[in-house]
Amino acid sequence: MNTNIRNFSIIAHIDHGKSTLADRMLEITGTIEKRKMQDQVLDSMELERERGITIKLQPVRMNWKGNMLHLIDTPGHIDFSYEVSRALRAVEGSILLVDSTQGVQAQTLTTLNMARDAGLVIVPVVSKIDSPLAMVEETVKEISQLLDCPEDEVIRVSGKTGEGVEYLLDEIIKRITPPKTEQNREFRSLIFDFQYSNHVGVIVYVRVMSGQAKKHDKLKFKIADQIFEAIDVGIFTPAETPAPALSSGEIGYIITGIKEPGIASVGDTVSSIKDTEEPLPGYQSPKPVVWASIYPESQDDLPLLRQALGRLKLSDSAFTFEEEASGTLGKGYRCGFLGMLHLEIVTERLRREYNLELVVTMPTIIYSVEKKDGKKATVYSPALFPDDHDVKVVNEPIVTMKIITPPEYIGGLMKSIYEHEGEVLSTDNFGDTRTIVTLHMPLRELMRNFFDEVKSVSSGYASISYDITGNREADVVRMDILVADEAVPAFARVVSRRRIAEEAEDAVLRLYKLLPRELFTFKIQAKAHGRILASRTLSGMKKDAAGTLSGGDITRKMKLREKQKEGRKRLKEHGKVTIPQDVFVKMMRSGD
Repeated sequence: MNTNIRNFSIIAHIDHGKSTLADRMLEITGTIEKRKMQDQVLDSMELERERGITIKLQPVRMNWKGNMLHLIDTPGHIDFSYEVSRALRAVEGSILLVDSTQGVQAQTLTTLNMARDAGLVIVPVVSKIDSPLAMVEETVKEISQLLDCPEDEVIRVSGKTGEGVEYLLDEIIKRITPPKTEQNREFRSLIFDFQYSNHVGVIVYVRVMSGQAKKHDKLKFKIADQIFEAIDVGIFTPAETPAPALSSGEIGYIITGIKEPGIASVGDTVSSIKDTEEPLPGYQSPKPVVWASIYPESQDDLPLLRQALGRLKLSDSAFTFEEEASGTLGKGYRCGFLGMLHLEIVTERLRREYNLELVVTMPTIIYSVEKKDGKKATVYSPALFPDDHDVKVVNEPIVTMKIITPPEYIGGLMKSIYEHEGEVLSTDNFGDTRTIVTLHMPLRELMRNFFDEVKSVSSGYASISYDITGNREADVVRMDILVADEAVPAFARVVSRRRIAEEAEDAVLRLYKLLPRELFTFKIQAKAHGRILASRTLSGMKKDAAGTLSGGDITRKMKLREKQKEGRKRLKEHGKVTIPQDVFVKMMRSGD
């Protein structure tokens, strides 16, 4: 057993100060010199710094009083909880960090359950004790109740000033068990993340379970069944730093030199080629729950978009894409995401890192549809959703959600839950000043600005966590938008039957304001279950053909006007409305 190694992660609700605490640890242990210190040192992505959130997990090695500490900093946002679950499998203990100005939040409960399921030692920590808004004793009491531990076991720290951080480092060594290691066995390690480099190919991040690996060793991906030679091995300081070897219990990286996509995968085992045992138990692959199509604004950029999506997929195993074509937008890709923030981050990275101008369609979820003729279909594009009269049963994903809120906001919250088809399962008091509401809600309704509504109703005090826990029958219908009596597939959407009239009116009004006028009058209509639900008429541009004639016989003008009338009538019957690209873009951005 390597008694001087400690592997741990920091788990917490978003914005509870994980990255700031990690900064102080790096500074106090001398891992990073003071002059090179900057905020959010482990958040290497520009987007992470700008938004002040962690998106990718990040490992780092620190030395403290003769001990080797491996920390994995994890994201706090709900969309990236799969990153957290991977980090937890690579460590023996976890710091549960709670912000003393906010108390235990909904996402704290979710990440705590994940850590407990992984069998980790939990070290409870209260952060931001230097804040004038800190409620340290109340928060300590909450954590003590939550973990069923004495209050004096809860460590008080300030990531900003560094107060209590040295004591925390000492307690990590005391409380977290060293990794169990078997020195005499062949090299075996678990991949918990990887990245791609143009120069050296795939770099895998591993937790070594047994044995040792050095530069030039012949190694193997167990599940992918691929042999390679390690170009180099090393540790995170937090920059990638070459090391003579990676040994049992350590966390580090291996440069594989493999440049083909699809070989490295999170959860695979990298082992010595002499190892004959079964692969280590891996991870469940995260399944996308939100789908959106991404098209380049110029079709000339399609090869660049394909390359960019392939690169992102290499570093984000939860992201999926496949090619598709639209009559109005040309060729693009149907992409799967873990949630709305995940979608936002991916599209933002495509724009920044690859300078792509994109059209992103309105996000949708997957529906399982059974038709009246007995056929079953999985539908993730509204335009392909069958007509109402053909549908027997529709099933949709359901989330189980926890909302923690001060009790004075319960009234407004219940109204929002009802409007979003939520079904309350229980309400319980949590601590002295808060209530925890557990409910079921369709994922489709969660995407309909529910987060923003809850924040608004609770003045920002409520917090939400959710898990997708199955499917249930849905009362939904496809709504088509017709322009000049012709359905436009890109505008189709699947909506709740009880909100269909409201949605129809809203969509028609938005399109009425966005579409430019034509030479003829035409209608914009919303249609569902076989009838028109909302309609607006966009009148044609007025131009008098006879206006240019001066003097002469009045009948000449009358003949010209009659001719113009006939022409307009023909246009109305056979004319096509040209919908500009920017109208599609604006209609698909639900917030515009």
